[in-house]
Amino acid sequence: MTALAAAAGGLVDQLLGEPPLRWHPVARYGSSMQRVETRLYADRRRNGIAFAAVGAGLGIGGGFALRRCLGPKLATVVATGISSAGKMLDDEASTMAALLGAGELVGARARVRSLVGRTTDDLDENEISRAVIESVAENCVDAVTASLFWAAVGGAPAALTHRAINTLDAMVGHHGERYEHFGWASARLDDLVNYLPARLTAVSVALVRPSRARAIWTAVRRDAPHHPSPNGGIVEAAFAAALGVRLGGVNRYDDNVEDRGTLGDGPPPTVTTIAAAVRLRRHTTAMTAALLLATSASAQLLRRRSR
Repeated sequence: MTALAAAAGGLVDQLLGEPPLRWHPVARYGSSMQRVETRLYADRRRNGIAFAAVGAGLGIGGGFALRRCLGPKLATVVATGISSAGKMLDDEASTMAALLGAGELVGARARVRSLVGRTTDDLDENEISRAVIESVAENCVDAVTASLFWAAVGGAPAALTHRAINTLDAMVGHHGERYEHFGWASARLDDLVNYLPARLTAVSVALVRPSRARAIWTAVRRDAPHHPSPNGGIVEAAFAAALGVRLGGVNRYDDNVEDRGTLGDGPPPTVTTIAAAVRLRRHTTAMTAALLLATSASAQLLRRRSR
């Protein structure tokens, strides 16, 4: 029943999208953690561990409070809907495709900053398309399938804890002068909670694109280890092979240059690939939900037979 409630929450997100930013629980959580950061900040790992502990604790506490108010099933639906951002991701990618299709390269460079952290001032159409597709792939896990996974495993407390950790990683879990040590704990926690969802998502990609399954397996096994993220590389490689394009490469972050390796064997993506990536994201999410439902049903059947 928890897996069914998680799937229902994902459907709610796909139908309704995000609440207004002013009232969005995740945005309000982020604002609260910014205040916590001002009190705890020092670029030391122990301060970052304390920050991550407070943030994860708020997620756990919020999940149990929601469950107590609404009951376990409805709380799981609500928590999954709050935690997921599939519709917003699709809409943003589609907006980027429309800008590129209209030749609005300057506007596309500015808009894509909402999806990626890399420097975008000199990106051409293919590089912007690559940035959008990589964001769709990575956030398919971070903002969608991982929410379904943890909601199915542990209901509202697990779903909101994952969303809290992922938000902390987005806030502080990146390299740089300010967060090199302070953000370490948040980044490692995010790697941990997305480890299984990323691999489940790659399996789902192969299942919804069976004709590309061999290429997906090859890309994940061969190319993903060269990516700096232990989870992002898995899903980006899977998407690259499923779409028949080449992702990865060199990204510039202000004065820093990062080589993410080559993912896949195809040509560079174009604006038309973005729509295919959005469809793949939707199909992959549906397959992930189906796998979670099937696993839950099988576990229940085994428990009944063992009684």
